[in-house]
Amino acid sequence: MPDSDERIDRVAHRPGRARRAVGVLLGCGTSFLGLLYFAGPGTLLGPFLLRPRTRDRARAALGAGARRLVGPERARRVVFFGDRFPPRGARADEDLRALRYLAARTYAGLLCTVVLGLPAVGAVLAVVLAAGVARSTTSWSEPAPQVVLGGVLLLLDLQGLSSLGALDARPAREYFGPSEKELLRARIDELAASRAAVLRAVDAERRRIERDLHDGVQQRLVAPAMLLGRARRNRTPEQAGALLEQAHQESRDVLTELRDVAWRVCPTALDSLGLQEALGGVAQRCSIPLRMEFALPPTLPRPVETAAYFVVSEAVTNAAKHSGAGCVQVRLTGERSLLTVRIEDDGRGGADPAG
Repeated sequence: MPDSDERIDRVAHRPGRARRAVGVLLGCGTSFLGLLYFAGPGTLLGPFLLRPRTRDRARAALGAGARRLVGPERARRVVFFGDRFPPRGARADEDLRALRYLAARTYAGLLCTVVLGLPAVGAVLAVVLAAGVARSTTSWSEPAPQVVLGGVLLLLDLQGLSSLGALDARPAREYFGPSEKELLRARIDELAASRAAVLRAVDAERRRIERDLHDGVQQRLVAPAMLLGRARRNRTPEQAGALLEQAHQESRDVLTELRDVAWRVCPTALDSLGLQEALGGVAQRCSIPLRMEFALPPTLPRPVETAAYFVVSEAVTNAAKHSGAGCVQVRLTGERSLLTVRIEDDGRGGADPAG
């Protein structure tokens, strides 16, 4: 997928709470810079944004300033929150996206400043209330409702800070990294490409089976039919017997070839005997010495066994036909659902790297 490498990842060790707290406080400070920017240059350029003739230049000027302000925001997210963003390319709507991000960042930062200020106000009120109790100007029963209300408000404030952290991270992911729409589009493209590849592979395999049946088995079946026809027309018992014997041998050869075709389509030994025994059949049919070593887990997923069988079978067949090797060695090792297949021969090689 074009995907995958553009996805935003977290570093292996997430920064501690102290570092993230510093990042939140810095975010509150940078939000005032955004507020000043929209209140100053934004107000001055506002009338020019309303006129069609000057709208593009005003937007470009305002967007250029916004891009300078969002640069430190990227560094803040990387250093204090451990975000890792992909490299950004130039986009046609970069100015508008920068303005949108700066507005969202300013709103989230100012709201976070207000939420952080509430515990400070509550702490001041708690100190005043405690001082009143200490001076005996307030009875112990009077601050009880305030303490309960303060605890509830503190819990809501902490929950609000957690939500504001997500509100601050989401625009950063949208702006500095690929958006959710872009990730979804890339995923759709990847699925479409993989589906097309699967369809091509299935079609190629179907054509190969049709070719094997048409050019091989079907042509071989013609010979027994012709021999049987000649035997029926021949009146000499000796010649008829010879023709029948030849037809019988041809039918046995056709049956063997048909079994080979069926074996290449789906080896039945995988169902009944397992991968090791199925590959033993490959070794028996190989025209050169084949040595196999197995260190397999007790069970393997069926797709893994099937893929391993066809990989080994195809590689061994190619080595026997084209490499001029005197010996082939196959080693299969694995654990759980991971299987490693290593195939070596002492032939001359000659594989095309571009093929």
